[in-house]
Amino acid sequence: MATAEKTPRFTHPAARGACPFAPPPAYDEARREEPVSRVTLWDGSTSWLVTRHEDIKAVLSDPRFSADSTRPGFPFVSEGARQLNTGRPTIIRMDDPEHAHFRRMLTGEFMVRKVEALRPEIQRIADELLDRMTDGRTSADLVREFALPLPSLVICLLLGVPYQDHDFFQGCSRVLLRRASTAEEVSTAQAELAAYLVELTEAKRARPDDSILSRLVERGELSTEEIAGMGRLLLVAGHETTANMTSLSVLALLRNPDQLDHLRKHPESVPGAVEELLRYLSIVHSGLTRVATEDVDVAGVRITAGEGVICMVNTANRDEREFPGADELDLTRDARRHLAFGFGVHQCLGQPLARLELQIALTSVLRRLPELRLAVPFEEVPFRGEMLVYGLHELPVSW
Repeated sequence: MATAEKTPRFTHPAARGACPFAPPPAYDEARREEPVSRVTLWDGSTSWLVTRHEDIKAVLSDPRFSADSTRPGFPFVSEGARQLNTGRPTIIRMDDPEHAHFRRMLTGEFMVRKVEALRPEIQRIADELLDRMTDGRTSADLVREFALPLPSLVICLLLGVPYQDHDFFQGCSRVLLRRASTAEEVSTAQAELAAYLVELTEAKRARPDDSILSRLVERGELSTEEIAGMGRLLLVAGHETTANMTSLSVLALLRNPDQLDHLRKHPESVPGAVEELLRYLSIVHSGLTRVATEDVDVAGVRITAGEGVICMVNTANRDEREFPGADELDLTRDARRHLAFGFGVHQCLGQPLARLELQIALTSVLRRLPELRLAVPFEEVPFRGEMLVYGLHELPVSW
């Protein structure tokens, strides 16, 4: 069995290159030259980095690679990420059978048929946001006025969280997802958000309503703290990911006018276009982390028990062997094999909702703003390279 070079190849996360939509060049080089390689992390520890599509699928579907962040050797990409994953674990940091037990409580909430029934309500929210954004104006920050409030309003509606508290929970989310956040900062944000959701859960216990939190209370299987933990995961992930995919997608289309023109001429192709944008942009840019529970061979490399593994889905989604011409945005491509939502038992629970929100968001923006363009030079658009979820801080546009 071959052994990869033990000297770390580079420090993870690596710096981005000239194209802000593409993975850092160091990762693409690793995928071509040493697809399972050693990297150094922020605290001086090392981890294995897996970069090819087929190898990442193998890791994420193998129960010998644990998602449990309390196991020795689990890799953390920052001090804040380590703090975020301590204490009571969420379902993304559990292994089966515990993971499956908790996940089943939420699966029905995000079934395709149930999510599709939300289409009229999500469309109404999108239309109202665009009405306000365009009322007597010809420019706006698309992140602040559309891309961020749309999924925030939707997840608040589903969870039963008052949207008027959005400044609070969005502020907590920024701290939790900022790679430079200290353990103390993350701990404070965790505690504040947990206290808020515990109080909200107790209110649902006293006054049930038609929300996910209330239905979890009614099941009688979970403690208030466990329900609050589920709520935190859904609240943070439910608005951060879709908000950033929406703004990045609009910017990518503006930078690829031929693809934008195709989408305007063929609005029926939006669902497929969303899959290609998910592949092309891959906002989970710090990787999906696991730890080996026993010795496992991956692409001819022996990973021993207790060693961490980081699966770089952004490079997997640019793997030429799986997606010829992968560095090009091609909205006619069948990109459904992308790994933007992960793979295996931990594949993103909310992906039907994310897909629907993205389809509605893009369709609505293209229909309502036929003259949409950047309001600043592309070089001045602020990307979120310092966050665990990639995206844009702002997207100044005009029409």
